[in-house]
Amino acid sequence: MSDAPPFVHLHCHSHYSLLDGANRIPQLVSKIKADGMNALALTDHGNLFGAVQFYNECRKQDINPVLGYEAYVAPGHRSDRTPSKNKEASYHLTLLAKNRTGFQNLMTLASMAYLEGFYYKPRIDKEILEAHSDGLICLSGCASSELSHHILAGRDQEAASLVEWYQRVFGENLYLEIQNAGLRIQQECLAGTVDISRRAGIPLVATNDSHYLDRTDAEAHDVLLCVNTRTVISDERRMQLEGDEFFVKSPGEMYDTFPDHHDAVALTQTIADGVDIDLDFTAKHYPVFTPPEGKSDTDYLRELCVERLAWRYGDETTAAVHERLDDELRIIEQMGYSSYFLIVWDFVRFAMEEDIPCQARGSACGSLVAYLLGLSNVCPLKYDLLFERFLDPSRNEPPDIDIDFCRDRRQRVIDYTKEKYGEKNVAQIGTFGTLKAKAAIRDVGRALDVPLSRVDEIAKMVPDTLGITIEEALDESADLNEQYNSDKQIKRLLDIAVRLEGLARSAGTHAAGVVIGKESLEKYVPLQRITGKEDVITQWRDKDVEQAGLLKMDFLGLRNLSILDKAVKNVKKNRGIDINPIELPLDDAETFALLQRGETKGIFQLESAGMRDLLTKMRPDSFNDIIATSALYRPGPLEGGMVMTYVNVKHGREPVPKVHPIIDELLAETYGVMVYQEQVMRILNRVGGIELSSAYRCIKAISKKQLDVMQRFREEFVTGAAKQDMTEKLATELFEMIEKFAGYGFNKSHSTAYGAVAYQTAYLKAHFPLEFMAALLSCEMEDTDRISEHIDDCRRIGLDIRPPSVNHSKVEFQVEDDALRFGLAAIKGVGAPAVAAIVAAREAGEPFLNIFDLTERVNPKALSKSVLETLVKSGALDELGPHRNQHLGVVERAVQASVTRHRDRARGQKNLFGDTSDDDFDTEPVELPETPELPQSTQLAMEKDVLGFYLSSHPLADHSACIARHATHNVIATGSLEEGTEVLLGGMITMIRTSQTRRPSRNGHNRFANFNFEDLRGNIRCIIWPEDYHRLSEKMVPEVCLFIQGKVDRRGREPSIVVHNVLTQQEAEQEYTRQLAIKFRRGVHSRDDMHRTREILGRHPGRVEVVVIVESTQTDSESTPVRYIMSTPNDLRVSCSHELQTELSRVLGETDFEFHSANRRRGGNGHA
Repeated sequence: MSDAPPFVHLHCHSHYSLLDGANRIPQLVSKIKADGMNALALTDHGNLFGAVQFYNECRKQDINPVLGYEAYVAPGHRSDRTPSKNKEASYHLTLLAKNRTGFQNLMTLASMAYLEGFYYKPRIDKEILEAHSDGLICLSGCASSELSHHILAGRDQEAASLVEWYQRVFGENLYLEIQNAGLRIQQECLAGTVDISRRAGIPLVATNDSHYLDRTDAEAHDVLLCVNTRTVISDERRMQLEGDEFFVKSPGEMYDTFPDHHDAVALTQTIADGVDIDLDFTAKHYPVFTPPEGKSDTDYLRELCVERLAWRYGDETTAAVHERLDDELRIIEQMGYSSYFLIVWDFVRFAMEEDIPCQARGSACGSLVAYLLGLSNVCPLKYDLLFERFLDPSRNEPPDIDIDFCRDRRQRVIDYTKEKYGEKNVAQIGTFGTLKAKAAIRDVGRALDVPLSRVDEIAKMVPDTLGITIEEALDESADLNEQYNSDKQIKRLLDIAVRLEGLARSAGTHAAGVVIGKESLEKYVPLQRITGKEDVITQWRDKDVEQAGLLKMDFLGLRNLSILDKAVKNVKKNRGIDINPIELPLDDAETFALLQRGETKGIFQLESAGMRDLLTKMRPDSFNDIIATSALYRPGPLEGGMVMTYVNVKHGREPVPKVHPIIDELLAETYGVMVYQEQVMRILNRVGGIELSSAYRCIKAISKKQLDVMQRFREEFVTGAAKQDMTEKLATELFEMIEKFAGYGFNKSHSTAYGAVAYQTAYLKAHFPLEFMAALLSCEMEDTDRISEHIDDCRRIGLDIRPPSVNHSKVEFQVEDDALRFGLAAIKGVGAPAVAAIVAAREAGEPFLNIFDLTERVNPKALSKSVLETLVKSGALDELGPHRNQHLGVVERAVQASVTRHRDRARGQKNLFGDTSDDDFDTEPVELPETPELPQSTQLAMEKDVLGFYLSSHPLADHSACIARHATHNVIATGSLEEGTEVLLGGMITMIRTSQTRRPSRNGHNRFANFNFEDLRGNIRCIIWPEDYHRLSEKMVPEVCLFIQGKVDRRGREPSIVVHNVLTQQEAEQEYTRQLAIKFRRGVHSRDDMHRTREILGRHPGRVEVVVIVESTQTDSESTPVRYIMSTPNDLRVSCSHELQTELSRVLGETDFEFHSANRRRGGNGHA
């Protein structure tokens, strides 16, 4: 028994109060336990977001959970949204569930508050509070309650009437709440509440309104409130909790806080002791599929599967297929999942009928039933996919049938599901955005009023590692650590950010999760609606929804299914060929040739540099190789050497590893490498006699390092292996090998399903590159970096990209003749309404004649001044002529004229002749200002600004000859080079970011740089370490032609360059040019030209050899050409400079002299 005096916190906020609470639930419950209390209430503002997590944590730590809710109560009816003096148009009220019925009513109130009463806050009203008061305990609330408002305003009669209403509704479950965190307003409320308590005979209960865990968290919570209200901490008028008393106090501290009201403190224990919430998480509330009349769901599922045997197998339906089908249907029926399969089949059927591409992913592809129903498109028997990996009788949780849908039309399937099972029975699942490391730093920095540039600098020092914490970043980033230790302002910022990191920031919608119940979801989970959206979503996250017994399904939007769909339609439109991706031959030579070349940019699952490198090494020639790539290209297999074993054995460079005849047979498809979880399951079954259903539990135990479970399976395996005449020693070694590799094993069912999509996209790229790239670019229009990559890929494979055009472009990228036309929606800042309006206006009439015709025919609400400027900068009006600078000069006039004419047209004003025809306007000559054409560099800069990359040309185009002359490789070719290969690249730095190492170099330098280096073919990540950066940093100017020397580094997922030298263009010319060839042509050059050339060469001494070529004719035959090549004296050596080239051009012309590099060009240095 605890020695702590009786007290329970009945008013407590977690971080689910969203930026108004800093308590993390596990730590909160742990503190309650440590302080000797045996119960705790959670009363977050206006929601039940954390209820299930809180309930589970309390049960885990043997604390009685009191599930509560600090409600917002509307002053009138919940639907009344009339502005009032009360800014939030609501009062606070503390409600606690006494039992399961009370919690049910609490859920109903929390849902109705969002769905019916939302106005600034989710509000209930007295009408629904009275209707759903059964099983609820009511505390009158804090200083923001309605009772407190009456007390503070001296409205005694109104206060008394309110209390009478509460008494009538809640009876003995009503308590008057008092608080004392040292605030004057609380003291005033306390005095008034005590007076009402004495007169009305209603007991007082003491709470603390705990918003953070410890007193030392007060500052961090204060900053959190600033983040919430978008204010700075120095703003004295902002919302704040004054003082540092709003923490989770111990019982002793609570008695000290209320020296005159110990009974009110002790009463909290009595209230909590009367709370008994035993939530039933065993019952399932799955929807029931309604089969045709007279049939059960089980019978109908079997009927559908049997009917489809001929569709999938034709005349090849073997006994093995029938046996597998019977086994699966038996288990599905036994576990009560027949309706589940039918529900999934039904919405997949709908998608297929609506021509919405979809397919199952993950372990569901191991089910023959799923294959026959059309959920999956890979035969589990053909690829040895195990049903037991998907479902077995020992599992308590429902199986996951995750379905990928075409991203663009996924919502249509969700809408159908709502129509089918009832709007109230279906909802998307809620999720919570949290304060991750960089976001926490930025938010705290703004709240502390640290200059934004400084905050941005600090945030960028956090490494881009997925899920990294600030404390981990301080360990990894010497730069960040230095700032933390040297700058007090930054130390304070980071210390507070660490306290707030990971807290819930906002509620949102799960990317894929949908929940379906057999009745209205309000009976099972609290619901909400996100501000600005109409969709109803759950207040609970996916795990909590499943625990509540509801059926969760993932409707995943897969971009690559959209790409496939668009590509297939492009082929039909442009070539008249019908393609069904699932019927493509799996032995297509052109497809495998493309894969072997590593030309897989844009190919699902296969486009990263590391994957392209693996493909060139593996040289896949069967679909089994494609299945294996997804499973192999992961950290475990890569680091464990499994990948190269697979590659080397496949190509005969290593013998096949031999272990045991059974194991060798099972691993034959992957060249003796243990790649798939299904292989491990087969080994456990065939060698150790462990049932397949148990084998997967063994794999999970190994991956989770559950030692006791692993030991039981080890013993079972060794015993079973003995029956195969295997020694105990060998069996133990085999199990140890399984333990080592099981954690690496990948789900073959998932790899096969996604391998099929990868093959299909590769097939389309190999056979229909124009149509495929148009689809790919159209599906990536929101990401300019990705568009830039794909444009580079188009150029590399010889596809012509035509620029955006208001007269030719459509919304998306299109195939136009034998080229691709840029889609207008890919221009940044134009927006969908403007693009749609432009295309509609053009298609409704004729091509646009000029900029005024464009603005005249497109509604100015869509085609604003900024949008028109963006279109001009992108080159979309170039065809209208004459040039961009002239168009920019009349943008404002054109838009204003359009606004005037549309306004007049709307008013019905007529022209001088009494009609409203616009024909005369179209024929008026268009006057554009006489302005010079913009320099190409300016036009390119504009393109980069609005497109995200250079399209019509490139800033390096003028330097292409120099780069091609000296660079050993281009960026694209560099990506396929071996580790450590020395390269010289020509291009420009496009982004540079400096940081510091933990330890200085031998000369005391610790600043290094990461940067992107771009040439005419692409870009690559580079790093330059402290010694070299200190020596070369002044040359590293962005957007200037440079040359870098370094070595290829393949240790990351993408190849990079470790740079050790940087040269300016002039330095490269001087360093690497070894010969200047000068050509004199008879009839073109005179003897005076030769003398002048000799003088020029003499003015630029250096070390470059000069060779003279003279082209003339024989003296006795004018028609016979002769060529003389002459070397020059050793003292005639020149320096290759820009000045020399300029002077020679004036005398000889640009084509009659040429510099030759000392660098021996290697494969892949072309820059065309």
